[in-house]
Amino acid sequence: MTYHVYVNTDVSPELRTQQLGAGVVRRATRLADGRDLIYYDDPDTTLGPDRAVDARALDARADTATMRQDVLTGDWITVAANRQNRVMMPGADADPLAPQTPTNPSEVPSRYDVAVFENRSPAFGPALAEALGTAPAAKDAPRGLDDLAALGLGRTRTSVGRCEVVCFSPEHSGSFGTQSVTRARTVIEAWADRTAALSQLPGVEQIFPFENRGEAIGVTLPHPHGQIYAYPYVTPRTTRLLDSIDRTAPDLFQRILEFEQTSERVVFRGEHWTAFVPFAARWPLEVHLMPHRHIADFAETTDAERDELAPLYLRLLRGVDALYETPTPYIAAWHQAPVHVGRDSVRLHLQLTSPRRAADKLKFLAGSEAAMWAWTAEIPPEQSAVRLRDAIATVGEVIA
Repeated sequence: MTYHVYVNTDVSPELRTQQLGAGVVRRATRLADGRDLIYYDDPDTTLGPDRAVDARALDARADTATMRQDVLTGDWITVAANRQNRVMMPGADADPLAPQTPTNPSEVPSRYDVAVFENRSPAFGPALAEALGTAPAAKDAPRGLDDLAALGLGRTRTSVGRCEVVCFSPEHSGSFGTQSVTRARTVIEAWADRTAALSQLPGVEQIFPFENRGEAIGVTLPHPHGQIYAYPYVTPRTTRLLDSIDRTAPDLFQRILEFEQTSERVVFRGEHWTAFVPFAARWPLEVHLMPHRHIADFAETTDAERDELAPLYLRLLRGVDALYETPTPYIAAWHQAPVHVGRDSVRLHLQLTSPRRAADKLKFLAGSEAAMWAWTAEIPPEQSAVRLRDAIATVGEVIA
């Protein structure tokens, strides 16, 4: 069965403008094939209010992928053949995330500060559990969490949901950590705005903002960007977390925070956030960043929490890069509570991990870890915290 979204044929899509927090302006429109495109303008932007129309002649969007259940674990595996031919490490003249030029028909028609758009090769969507806007309703969509939890041979469902790309900058190279405090604050505002919007989509159960950095992680584009996945299920990692909360206490995250704040593993502490290397860190480099009060997701953060997070997060990332002479590959994973369950117990927090265990060595998952999920850590968490604190000290306060 084939599912396509509506293809936008309007030569001048409406630009819908909204004022957000911290002086950020949201400008929403659509790409030539109907995908959502949202610009987030910095409070001190030099850009004007208008945006160019995407005049490309694009093929219809790829079919929505299918999920297959692994009956041995209950996990749902998306089979998305459309992702096989993604662009791999293009030069600056063919960067698909840079603003369009006469010679580069990229994904973003105009110059921008921050831009968010639907991924052209998504693992989830464009179909949803129910028709909404330009997205059609999928046949054989998941029928709720109970349906997804049932086990059986040969079970399939349509991979409804949404995958979005978050461009941190129009420049060809860099990462979140190379941005200014103002730009970081704009991205945080975008994360909060998209978390709120994606949580309203039919059939979406969890929102996951993240950044993959470095070829060792598997990055296919050098452009500074992250992604947001809107899953049609609660992810296996979060399902296991919910089970741990059920077996301990609903305030488990507060207990963890207080336990870590009294340890030698604290990396730094602000008014609203604390960064620490966790007691049972798996990776050679692993650091968590947690708010001091219970917050389910970015949409629930206050302006004060977002304002402090921007320089603190930059300080952490720049400290990670100060560990070695070359940039360190990492996954920056922002864990959020599911949309419909665990809202009062699962706390928003960052888990930043890297396989780099020395300047010229990486940790590869094999044998016991890859096959049996039984981990061995080569670097004691306390030692890792000392090294990271020392590296962050060389960075100092981040004010720009």
